[in-house]
Amino acid sequence: PTPPPAPVDTAGSSMPALTDPSQPITVNAGEVFMIVVESNPSTGYHWEVVGDLSGVELVSREYTAAEPVIPGSGGVEVWTFKAIATGDASFTIGNYPPGNGTTYEQELKFSVTVQ
Repeated sequence: PTPPPAPVDTAGSSMPALTDPSQPITVNAGEVFMIVVESNPSTGYHWEVVGDLSGVELVSREYTAAEPVIPGSGGVEVWTFKAIATGDASFTIGNYPPGNGTTYEQELKFSVTVQ
């Protein structure tokens, strides 16, 4: 069984970390928000932004291993974004296989409304 994701520190954000891309994100201009995706960099797979970001800016991304830390067990990536322009925006992150920087095998599309 897959262990539950590690706790995520959402300090500095007025909204919880989001994991479901089917749920729209509504934030105020200048507000910080986070998304959380399961990740296992030990397999060579990696998440990257697909295309351009519009209306939002990537502030940081951080990997947190699941507890207990066991080789190959995986964890979560926390992506922190800042809303920079009012209006509707969207962005996609893709999960790329090892050694491949051009074709992703999984994508997550997030819709953002910046007020």
